[in-house]
Amino acid sequence: GAITLAVNGVTRQSGDLSQLIWNIREIIADLSQFYHLQPGDLIYTGTPEGVGAVKPGDHLTGHIDRVSDISLTIGAAE
Repeated sequence: GAITLAVNGVTRQSGDLSQLIWNIREIIADLSQFYHLQPGDLIYTGTPEGVGAVKPGDHLTGHIDRVSDISLTIGAAE
């Protein structure tokens, strides 16, 4: 499934989960041996090309086909 990230409405990253070395089920099964995963936990798996800095006020939107969307705004450092 497709996975994308946009910053302030501009797509910065676009890829497909099939590009991962291990599939999602394998990743979750492996991590579950060491951590008690719960709904809402984030698993970082690496990233498609397009990585770049963000700054306070930037609005990020992400999408994973058949999973969910996420939207957040970067806040100021404390």
